[in-house]
Amino acid sequence: MGYNNKYHYYDEASTLPEKPSLSVTLEAIKAGEDGKLNSTVFYGLSELSTSDAQAVRELWMTLTPVYRRKLVRRMAEASETNFDLDYAAVGRIALDDPDAEVRQFAIEVLAEDRDLALMARYIDAVINDESVAVRAASASALGAFILAGELGELPESETEKAQRAMLDVLKNQLESVDVRRRALEAISNCGHPTVPEAIRRAYADSERRMRVSALYAMGRTCDAMWRDIVLHELGSEDPEMRFEAARAAGELELRDAVTVLATLGRDADREVREVAIWSLGEIGGEDAMKVLRKLLRDAERARDADLIEVIEDAIASASIGSDGLIEL
Repeated sequence: MGYNNKYHYYDEASTLPEKPSLSVTLEAIKAGEDGKLNSTVFYGLSELSTSDAQAVRELWMTLTPVYRRKLVRRMAEASETNFDLDYAAVGRIALDDPDAEVRQFAIEVLAEDRDLALMARYIDAVINDESVAVRAASASALGAFILAGELGELPESETEKAQRAMLDVLKNQLESVDVRRRALEAISNCGHPTVPEAIRRAYADSERRMRVSALYAMGRTCDAMWRDIVLHELGSEDPEMRFEAARAAGELELRDAVTVLATLGRDADREVREVAIWSLGEIGGEDAMKVLRKLLRDAERARDADLIEVIEDAIASASIGSDGLIEL
């Protein structure tokens, strides 16, 4: 979550017309350790059966840690751009890996999995894993379970276990800032009565990273009580604070932020620029639409295809709830 969290996605796996056999996949994995990884590996590892997963597990630990990291990192990237790929079985294998970096990437691979047994594993990892990075990633992953409970997609009686775990982490001043900030972000996905005070404490914290996460959490609450703080931080000299404030402005649908977001739509920092544009789309209304049209014309003159796509998506979002007819 947060600023500067982009990947260069690996989508070569989408080019294969059919899934290779297990034997071909295993041979491709072995060959990839000393050469270039090819799409056979990534397509073949998708949607493994129970027996195939066991064969992959047996091969997995014969591979070097560096290669295992490379494999699971590429799987995380590939699944971001190709939703037909399902690495749930390999992700669970990687969660048991003795290498902390492999475990961390495994959590990314399993980002869309809402299995309650997986939630229990993340809770255990937050408490017991020796790696700060894995504990932090586990806390982030629990945020999705907490939100699912809040939305009624999972039994709240179960997801309350994740809430309690996050609140315990926040109370533990001996825990790393990186873990506590992710716990704050995770718990902000629910209406627990302690959330506002936890956000206030984080925003007042001397540690900059906690303040960044406090802004993120403000947006997740969808509560206008944070309006003045968010508007103030839109003018921060810190690009990460501007980024989170801009995102929060969109999540809170702050119409008062449109003028500043128009300026941030030309920010020197590319990620700040893009999130400001996204927020204008979330806020909508005539003023936001005027800004988006102007930004689109500028992007077209600059022939910035990526930015054009971002702006067009924002215009589509802003048009929802109106007559849907937008003159560009």
